Formats: sequence, C-alpha cells, structure tokens
Amino acid sequence: MEKWALRGELILNCSCTVFCPCVISLGKHPPTEGNCQGWAGIRIDTGYSGDTNLSGLNVALLLDIPGQMARGNWTAAAFIDDRASDEAFEKLCNIFSGKARGTTGLFSVLVGNFLGAEKAPVSFEREGEKRRLVVPKRIIGEVEPVEGNREGGVVVKNSGYWIAPDIIVAKANQGRVRAFGRVWDFDGRSAPDWLLPQ
Repeated sequence: MEKWALRGELILNCSCTVFCPCVISLGKHPPTEGNCQGWAGIRIDTGYSGDTNLSGLNVALLLDIPGQMARGNWTAAAFIDDRASDEAFEKLCNIFSGKARGTTGLFSVLVGNFLGAEKAPVSFEREGEKRRLVVPKRIIGEVEPVEGNREGGVVVKNSGYWIAPDIIVAKANQGRVRAFGRVWDFDGRSAPDWLLPQ
C-alpha cells in the first residue's frame, strides 16, 4: 500500500445540538439527537499519495450515521475538487473511502454504504476565523469558533480523536445539505474544526 499524507484543515457540521459528544468519547457516546447527520470539508494545503500531488485541492463529505459512531453502519459520499486530475481523484477516493488505509482506514470498517464520489467545484474559504465550504447546489456551510473567556476560541486539547488531538469548538452559522436524497439544515449546530496534522 502506497504512503499518503495530507496537511491542511478539516471542518465539520453535524446535527448535534451542542459540541459533538462523539469526539470526546471516541464514538462511544450517542450523538445528541440519537443519530449523526453531517457534512465535512477538507482543505489540503499540502498532500500526496504515492507520486501524485494532492496539494491545493478540496474535498467535501456527506456522513449519515445511525447511532454511536463506533458501531459503524455509516452511509457516506464524497465530492472531490473538479480541479483534480483523474489520478488525483482516484487517490482521494481511496483515502476517503478507507481503501488507502492509514489515518482514514477506519472508514473501510465503519462505512457500510458508500454512495459514491463525484467531481464538483468544491471551495473552502477562510475569512478571519470563519471557514466556508461550498459545493454548488449540494452543500453550503460556514463555521466559526465559539469565543473563549480570554482572547481566542475554545479549544479541546490533547484528545484521543483520530483526526487530530486539538479540536477547535465551533458552531455553524450556516449548514445546508441538498444531496443524495438528504435535505438537512444545521444552522447553529455543532461544528468542530481540526488542523491537519498537529
């Protein structure tokens, strides 16, 4: 299996009404609404898979999880940046389906129904502390850190979560999904943010 690595940022917005209990419990605590529905956006600042350069590309994911994350049976789909070459598209599909193993290898165990991947114009923008993900007519999301007692946002440090140990606690100013038969609106809901890797 070839080596791969991604460095950048991952934002997520889900149906949990408060900060994701799945993150702290490592998937053993049920989501606040019983199931977890959400979207994720990945900005790849630098990345590779084998000899394929993945730097500068963006990826969006749709995740539909029927209960505790650790119990699996997830449904997932991916939108891959339409600037990706055919080779980069294939490598990113392998990474985010778990086929490439490594950090995302868990997906191959947890995802029971992969709805597929398609190329799309995926934008990931930064405006101050805000992060915005857009897949036209599919996903529109904007997340912003929750303010802390002192300067800066609230950060959970040294977690055991597989993405990265430090998690920026954020909320969604906007979170809308219209894709693969899902019609979701998660404005004001949980939206953790990770820098990859830490």
